[in-house]
Amino acid sequence: MADRRPDPATAVWRRLALPTVLALIGLAILLRLGFWQVDRLAWKEALIRQVEQNMTLAPVPAPGPSSWDSAQDPASDYQRVTVSGRFLPGETYYYNALTKPKGRFGGPGYFVHAPFQTRDGWIVMVNRGFVPDMYLDPQRRPESAPLAGDVTLTGLLRLGEEPNLTTPVPDPQKRIWFARDPRAMAAVLGQSGEVAPFVIDADVEATPVSGLPQAGETVVRFKNDHLGYALTWFGLAATLAGVYLAYAWSLLRRRPPVAEPGKKPEA
Repeated sequence: MADRRPDPATAVWRRLALPTVLALIGLAILLRLGFWQVDRLAWKEALIRQVEQNMTLAPVPAPGPSSWDSAQDPASDYQRVTVSGRFLPGETYYYNALTKPKGRFGGPGYFVHAPFQTRDGWIVMVNRGFVPDMYLDPQRRPESAPLAGDVTLTGLLRLGEEPNLTTPVPDPQKRIWFARDPRAMAAVLGQSGEVAPFVIDADVEATPVSGLPQAGETVVRFKNDHLGYALTWFGLAATLAGVYLAYAWSLLRRRPPVAEPGKKPEA
């Protein structure tokens, strides 16, 4: 009578079939994520080089409403621009801790943003500079009002920010923001016309004689964690491959020896 017992080698490979498929799928996903972060790293490094170059170029006229779509390109961030017009009443505050001030004041405080109406009629929020927390109230910093009448400003174009899950919600009543939102800032001051989707950080020359707000304190910061993310995904891929190989090797080592024809396997 024929021996109908399953072939041990076949049984082992059947046990490995599903883990192999799952391991290959998982490995493909982890490698794809790793290479995607490598691509993002190259993109971010090119963007940083572009932004650093932008800060050294001669200023160009700030983009008007017809160019606002293209102005949202991340490569436009930190571009040196110039604009002419007049300041409108009111100011809002963007919280920031200035750890490496160029001027006298630093630490926890706010960037003072004021609406500025250009000669063409549209409005842009201008970051006039930094004030420490104790000088948030304009009454505590005399002679800090912006220049009256028609002025020309030079500064850095800064794109609006998207708040994340950890960003505190703004306090419109106190006119305090924790993410740069120029249109919301303008709206709380009653400006409902064409408002630029960016702000202009005024150069240090815009600092009043009183010293506050302290202009020229743009925080140049780039979040670039893509290399770390790529290494994490590649590390997980290597771990998955190692676990699978160890599991497969353990099954192959436990495989019972194949009995010779007519001979019973040893007990």
